[in-house]
Amino acid sequence: MRILIIEDNKKLAESLKRGFEQEGYAADCAYDGLEGGRKIMTSSSDYDVVVLDLMLPGKDGMEICADARERKIMTPIIMLTAKDTVRDKVTGLDTGADDYLVKPFSFEELLSRVRALARRPAEALAPILRFGSLSLDPNTRKVKNDDHDVDLTLTEFRLLELFMRNPGQVLERQKIIDKTWDFDFNPLSRATDIHVNNIRNKLSKRKHGTNIETIRGVGYRLRA
Repeated sequence: MRILIIEDNKKLAESLKRGFEQEGYAADCAYDGLEGGRKIMTSSSDYDVVVLDLMLPGKDGMEICADARERKIMTPIIMLTAKDTVRDKVTGLDTGADDYLVKPFSFEELLSRVRALARRPAEALAPILRFGSLSLDPNTRKVKNDDHDVDLTLTEFRLLELFMRNPGQVLERQKIIDKTWDFDFNPLSRATDIHVNNIRNKLSKRKHGTNIETIRGVGYRLRA
């Protein structure tokens, strides 16, 4: 999962970014409304959830949210604000926000709400992803191959989750990078190939199970 944090308090934004990355997610930051609005308009498909502060320089969160919904960008948005009146909450939700969290808040609560938004609606009916001999539970981070546990690192888990959400599809390397790493990632790095190879080696311990194949010159595909 990749998260966009739009927050002008750099200390808070960087703290949230570190917290999400420790949980195994990729996160990018924008520190004003103009930059944040541009990222949503040009790269919305790269993000699974947007964490959006209400009071921002340049362009406020309400305007950013309204503009996104007007352009049919439906990426889930959770709005952060110091305003806690019922009217403020109703206004934020009516503008198009999916959730509303009042400052100060605990990171654990924000994380729980982000996970809930990312699960809607696709995971609501089928939280455990299945393909071929593999099953992956996004909530417990458990992976099984033919009912045998597969021990993955956080990065390996989120890569395999991306493949499990796109079974049988060829994923280009750039799409994998866009969905898994933040904007500071060096596209010339072989990190993605190394992690995919590590996953493949762990899955290949079951001789006839599902695995990842290389599509030469393009990317990878999860095949049964």
